[in-house]
Amino acid sequence: MEIIPSSRFRGTWKYIRAFVFISFILAILFVVTLAGLIAFAKLKGAPPLAVPQTTIFYADDGTKIGESDNGQTRYWVDLDDISPYIVQATVAVEDRKFYEHHGFDIKRIIGAIIADIKAMAKVQGASTITQQYARNLFLNHEKTWTRKLQEALYTIRLEANYSKKQILEGYLNTIYYGHGAYGIEAAAHYYFGKPAKQLTLSEAAMLAGIPKGPYYYSPLIDEKRAKARQKTVLLSMAQTGYISKREAEQAYKEPLVYSPHHKIETKKIAPYFQDVVKYVLRNQLGLDERTIEMGGLRVYTSLNTKMQEIAEQNIHNIIDPHSNIQAALVAMDPRTGEVKALVGGRDYNKSPFNRAVQAERQPGSTFKPFLYYAAIQQGFTPSTQMRSELTTFAFDNGKATYTPHNYNNYYANDSITLAQAIALSDNVFAVKTHLFIGEEKLVETAKKLGITSKLKAVPSLALGTSPVKVIDMVKAYSVFANNGKKVEPVFIKKVVNHHGETIYEYKPSSKQVLDPDAAYVTTQLMTGMFDPKLNDYTTVTGQSIRKEITRPYAGKSGTTETDSWMIGFSPQLVAGVWTGYDRGETIDKIAEKQYAKQIWVQFMEKSLQGKPKKKFKPTKGVVGVYVDPDNGKLATKSCPVKRLTYYISGSEPNDYCTDHLHQKKSKKKEEKKNWFEKLFPWF
Repeated sequence: MEIIPSSRFRGTWKYIRAFVFISFILAILFVVTLAGLIAFAKLKGAPPLAVPQTTIFYADDGTKIGESDNGQTRYWVDLDDISPYIVQATVAVEDRKFYEHHGFDIKRIIGAIIADIKAMAKVQGASTITQQYARNLFLNHEKTWTRKLQEALYTIRLEANYSKKQILEGYLNTIYYGHGAYGIEAAAHYYFGKPAKQLTLSEAAMLAGIPKGPYYYSPLIDEKRAKARQKTVLLSMAQTGYISKREAEQAYKEPLVYSPHHKIETKKIAPYFQDVVKYVLRNQLGLDERTIEMGGLRVYTSLNTKMQEIAEQNIHNIIDPHSNIQAALVAMDPRTGEVKALVGGRDYNKSPFNRAVQAERQPGSTFKPFLYYAAIQQGFTPSTQMRSELTTFAFDNGKATYTPHNYNNYYANDSITLAQAIALSDNVFAVKTHLFIGEEKLVETAKKLGITSKLKAVPSLALGTSPVKVIDMVKAYSVFANNGKKVEPVFIKKVVNHHGETIYEYKPSSKQVLDPDAAYVTTQLMTGMFDPKLNDYTTVTGQSIRKEITRPYAGKSGTTETDSWMIGFSPQLVAGVWTGYDRGETIDKIAEKQYAKQIWVQFMEKSLQGKPKKKFKPTKGVVGVYVDPDNGKLATKSCPVKRLTYYISGSEPNDYCTDHLHQKKSKKKEEKKNWFEKLFPWF
C-alpha cells in the first residue's frame, strides 16, 4: 500500500528543509566572517598596547615644572608591579570570564539585551575588559554604530595578537580612576600616596570600584557611596574565589587613610609659560593635541625657575593687592633667544589670558629706540640738535595737524641733542625726527626688528601709538643687546618621545638685521635714561630707579594714558614689563605709573645677582669721545659735566664746547683776590 504524504506534511517538510538550508548558509557565513575577522586581525597586526603616558615639562636645569595633561596623570607599570589584589578585584567586578572568552562574552551580551528590553532602557552593560580597553585606548566615547564597529574590530585585533596578561596590563594602565588619574599607578599615588604594588586588599577593592563611575564612586566625593561599591567588589572577589567571605568582611571594615594631597591646590609653575610651550608644540613643531596631552613626551624648555620665581614674586609684592591693574613680563637671553621667565597676568586661575604674548597695547616711548636707530642710519648722531618747544605739525599734505605734548607740558624751549631727547623722552624731538626721516622708515625698522603687529605710518607712531605685543618688544630690544643680530624667542630646547628618541632639538641661529655700529650707538643712547640729574629740566626718565641699579643697563620706559612700560637689558639679559588695565582704564595713580619700572629693576638686579657686571662692548666701527651733554660738543676742561658718548666712526663732533670758558676765567679772577677782598667784597 503506497503512502502518499498529505499536502500539509509536504508543506511542513518544505519549511524544514528551507530552515536547514538557511541555517547551513548562515553557519558558513559565520565561519567565513569569523575567519575573515581573524585574518583581518592578523593582517593588520598588533596594535600598540599603550597610549604613551603623561608629557612632562622640564626647566633649563632639568627640574620638572609641570605635566601637559589637562589635570590628568598617566604612568605605565608592568603587571608584576601591580598588587595582585587590584588584578583580582578588577577581573571579578568587571569581567569574570576574562580568561575564558576571546574578547566578547556572548552570555553577558544576551543577558544585557534581555535586561534592557525588560526595563525599556539601557540598564546593564556587557563590555568585557578587552572591549573597554579598546574603547579607551583608540576611540572616543560616542554612542554610534560606527564607533561600536570600530571597537569590535579593535577588540578582535587585541585578542588575536596579545596575551591576556598583556591586555590586562594595558587596561589597568589606561583606565580612568577619577580626579585626573589615568592608570592604577597614578590612582594609587593620588588616593593613597603609594605605588600600585603596595595596595592592600581593602585599598584595591576601593579603587577597582571607581572606573564604573569615576565621579559617582570617588571616596573623596562621597565616601558612603564608595564604601557600598567597595563592598560589591569584595563580594564579587569572594564569589569568584579569589578571597574568602571572611577576608572580604575584614577588608570592608578596615579603615582607609587617604592621601591628603588632593585637598591641597598644587601651584602650577609658570602656567603662562607652559601655555606658550604647548602652543609652540602645536603650531611650530606640528604635533597634534593627542600627542601633546598623552604622548609621553619629555619637553626640555628654556625656563629659569629662579628668574620665574623672582618675576612672579616682584609683581605680587610691588602691585597693590587691592588694585585691578594687570601686569606682564618677558625675559630672555639676547644671545640665544631663550625665554627665561614669562608672566602673562597676576593670577592664572582668575585669568589665563596671556598678556605677554596675546595682548596688543600701546608701547609709548619704548618705541623711540627704533626711531632713533633709523635716524642714525639716515645721518643723525647723538649730537644732532633740534628745538624742544610746543609745536603743531601738519601732515597728509596739510589736511591734518598733530600737536604732541611732553610729560607735564614741560619743554626746554631751546635746542637739545638727540642723546638728551631719548634720555628725557622728549616727544617733540621724536616727532620732528620721525617726519624728517619719513614715516615709512620707522615702520620698516620696527618690522625688521620683529614687530608683528600692524603699524600705522602716521606722525604719532614715533610716540608708540600703534598697539604691539610684549614678546615682540622684548625680541626687538634683544637685537640691540645682540649688536644687531636677531634671534627668535626660544621656549623649547629639546623634545624626546616616549621611546627616548629626540624628535626635536633647537639649533641656535641668528640673522644680522641691523648695522652693528648703529645698533651699538643706539644701545649707548639708551643708557642715558639712568644718567645723574643735571638740572631741573634734565631729569632723566630712569631717575626714580637709578639708586637701585648696580650694573650697566640700557633701556627705555614708556607711558600712555592706559599703559606703562619698562624695557631694558644688560649684555646677559633683556626684560620687558607692561602694566595696565585690561579694559583700557586710565592709569591715574602716581604709584601705579611706577610699577613697571620697579618690577623691572628689581627683576634685573635679583636675576643677575652674583653674575659678572659686564659692560656693552663697542663694535669695531664706533668711536667714543667725551662730550658736554648740554650741547653735544667735545668736552673741555672747563665743562662741568662730561659724558662718554659713542658715534659711528667719522660722525663724531669736531667742535669743542666753549660755553664754559668765561666761567673758568671768572673763577681764576676770583682766586686772585686777596683775603681782604674775599671777606669784604663790598669794600
